[in-house]
Amino acid sequence: MARLFGTDGVRGLANRDITAELAVDLAVAAAHVLAERGEFSGHRPRAVIGRDTRISGEFLSAAVCAGLASAGVDVLDVGVVPTPAVAYLTASTEADLGVVISASHNPMPDNGIKFFGSGGHKLDDGVEDSIEDRLGEEWERPTGDQVGTIRDASHLAGGYVEHVVSAVRSFAGAEEPLAGLTIVVDGAHGAASHVGPAALREAGATVHAINAAPDGLNINDGVGSTHLESLQAAVVEHGADLGVAFDGDADRCLAVDHTGEVVDGDSIMGLLALALKDAGALYHDTLVATVMSNLGLHRAMTAAGITIIEAAVGDRYVLEAMREGGYSLGGEQSGHVIVSDYATTGDGVLSALLVAARVNAGSSLREQCAGIETLPQVLINVKGVDRTRVHSDPDLQKAVGAARAALGTDGRVLLRPSGTEPVVRVMVEAATAELANAHADELAEAVKRRLTL
Repeated sequence: MARLFGTDGVRGLANRDITAELAVDLAVAAAHVLAERGEFSGHRPRAVIGRDTRISGEFLSAAVCAGLASAGVDVLDVGVVPTPAVAYLTASTEADLGVVISASHNPMPDNGIKFFGSGGHKLDDGVEDSIEDRLGEEWERPTGDQVGTIRDASHLAGGYVEHVVSAVRSFAGAEEPLAGLTIVVDGAHGAASHVGPAALREAGATVHAINAAPDGLNINDGVGSTHLESLQAAVVEHGADLGVAFDGDADRCLAVDHTGEVVDGDSIMGLLALALKDAGALYHDTLVATVMSNLGLHRAMTAAGITIIEAAVGDRYVLEAMREGGYSLGGEQSGHVIVSDYATTGDGVLSALLVAARVNAGSSLREQCAGIETLPQVLINVKGVDRTRVHSDPDLQKAVGAARAALGTDGRVLLRPSGTEPVVRVMVEAATAELANAHADELAEAVKRRLTL
């Protein structure tokens, strides 16, 4: 049976896979597991819950609140806020648990449930497995004054805005670090539709907000960080200095320079790594990235005296590596960027503020990213194969070795089995798109030939 929790919580089609009944059961199981681990020792437990703008978030949020309260947990319902806001508020209110109802960048019909522990940190795999194991068990229900309360705490969203604005002021050493900048913000009709533009304005920028009118149905619908076309056009139309785009729950951010060119997560990480190194704030001059980050980022960081540590794909694994080594910066090509001095998880609004501050303190975003080359990268998903043998099949490994030898130091090859389905992901980087495509096609055929079920 497949594991219920993925790399970012439980996710699926709302009201089919992610039901009200499952939401109640997950909330109760989470309360029981954390109580048994001593997380609630000596005090009445408290949880913070927030959601993105999907219509299904209303009933799922209500179900989670009901489950937690029935298990004796007091709930602060902060309403529609970004995922990183829930992480921050879990820590700042000294809550024992944070819950987010969101499917991130997925289309509107999907939804999901993810948990943060005390301090605003994502739960590790072992705790999630324990929660899954406790689903549907019989339990003794509290009564009377032992039942939890549910309180509207939407006013706390302002505290998150104050926090990220304070962070960029500290980063830039200025009261209005974005003064004089014009920025276009694509809210993806999602959780940061209000707080994203508000934070940028509070930091001094002139802001043009687009795709910031959520109606419950339009989240991520051809907009946001996975669909940058409207942002590119708006930046050019307004003559803006840059544009930023969030996904549905705003734990990621991508950018667009003043010419309309896309700036991906690798470039954002590289830009911030250089800024933190200049300020003496990049711990051990190290950046944590994933195996999918482009070779161009590796080359640029090496030239700047910055070491890259590679983690598995998924921001939870980046966070684990950062926490193990005490590192201050990490992230993914997709735009999840974690700056540990200010956040415990990927924070798109914070990333937007920090990138904009760096631009305002120096040259344009285009000029600052010019030194972070992006090599052509091809990704092919080979379906219907035995992913468990990807690293053990001798003929397949021989083909991988031949491709790596042919590319030398001018390219990179990665075969990565999916964690949830019979798929192997073939990634090739090379000096030219033609070379990348040719080697990726050859390896994809080798995967099919050797691993087809």
